[in-house]
Amino acid sequence: MTTKTNETTQTTQTADFGPVLTRAADAETTRDPSSVMTLLADSGHTGGRLTSYRSTFAEGAVGAPAHLHTKASEMFFVIDGALQVLVGEEITVLEAGDFLVVPPHTPHAFAAAPGRTADVLFVFTPGAGRFDYLRLLGRVMRGEADPQEIKDSSERFDNHYVDSPAWREALATRS
Repeated sequence: MTTKTNETTQTTQTADFGPVLTRAADAETTRDPSSVMTLLADSGHTGGRLTSYRSTFAEGAVGAPAHLHTKASEMFFVIDGALQVLVGEEITVLEAGDFLVVPPHTPHAFAAAPGRTADVLFVFTPGAGRFDYLRLLGRVMRGEADPQEIKDSSERFDNHYVDSPAWREALATRS
């Protein structure tokens, strides 16, 4: 619907999905040996617009190797602790309250900063059914599924692993 008000055009869009409320007590969680992921809203519930989950990482835990997304932007909001991130070939540490958006086709990786824990809200837009990826990742990390399944799912989940000498070096120097 478009309305004209004092020479300003305003457009109101109607969403093709209803409000999404995930109560903490009802949220599905998946875990691996070093993190707990709380699944909040997947693309199937948001008209494909976004996927969101929260991860809590143990002290110094590695979150994801270097990878990129061809369609999605990935947003990070650090709720507590500190997150070490690779963006392109630059490594930085995000502290509580910091926010980062990584655009498509940008290599990135993340881990709890050395000696620190991290509690992070992740949002992908557009969404890509990532809950199934997170469930698969948990099974692989626990030794319940073959790591080849992750490689075989790269197109489905828009998650493409890449080599990053900078990230390899950063991980090698962690104490």
